[in-house]
Amino acid sequence: MTEKLTGGDRIFIVFIYVITGFLALICLYPMIHVFFASISDPLKLMVHTGVLLKPQGISLKGYQIVFSNRNIYTGYFNTIYYVIIGTLVNMLCSSLGAYALSRPNYMFKRTITVGIVFTMYFSGGLIPSYLLVRALGLYNSRLAIVLPGAIATWNLIVMKTSFQAIPNSLGESAKIDGANDLVILFRIFLPVAKATMAVMALFYAVGHWNSWFNAMIYIQDRGKYPLSLFLREILIANSVSGNVNPDANVFFLDEIIKYATIIISTVPILVAYPFAQRYFMTGVMLGSLKE
Repeated sequence: MTEKLTGGDRIFIVFIYVITGFLALICLYPMIHVFFASISDPLKLMVHTGVLLKPQGISLKGYQIVFSNRNIYTGYFNTIYYVIIGTLVNMLCSSLGAYALSRPNYMFKRTITVGIVFTMYFSGGLIPSYLLVRALGLYNSRLAIVLPGAIATWNLIVMKTSFQAIPNSLGESAKIDGANDLVILFRIFLPVAKATMAVMALFYAVGHWNSWFNAMIYIQDRGKYPLSLFLREILIANSVSGNVNPDANVFFLDEIIKYATIIISTVPILVAYPFAQRYFMTGVMLGSLKE
């Protein structure tokens, strides 16, 4: 039987909703501003001051100019490639490492774990990393984007903790039936921890989608640039070189182009979040399993 809410409880709930709504609006407004600006008339937008709560006229000129740049399509293809291949490599390597470190009878587990965590706080630096990539023959290769960051230490620790919450009796029962560690990992542990795996996959995918620094350092061929690197060039140059009509007033189009590029590069990854949102909730309950 549910308890009846008192007047004070109702006031507190209303207060919480107001505060939460206000914080949500603060977080959402920058995206609203960028979207409205991207579809506004360039001349009206440049003379507008204050908060932007609606489009200043309607114009898709910015999107037309951005989509006329072939680099955008090249960047999209490369980014999708890096997201798919990179996330698969990340999940495979992280799952294997987390499973080994989560086993109670694994030798030198504590020492190896400390060594892995150490890398989260200290690294060799950019120059040694660059020299290593060149020595391995990965320079100007797509693998230079995928392999150096194959495992994120924090995600590995989260996976390890998730696997440790799974009852050991499940793995022991499978071993009695003749299953090896790979079968136990892929047939038992990963399905049981699918909520955590989905969240980790989303984190890895978002990281690959937004990544541009490694590509700037390791990739020389523009045909292998990710979308974020082209976006960086557009934001710095304030225009899309070679695709603007010489008769157009480029000064007024600069801001529209930047806003349109941000929307084009952000919307696809935002669409993926609602599908993974439910796993953020169910993943919290994974640690409640008891033997």
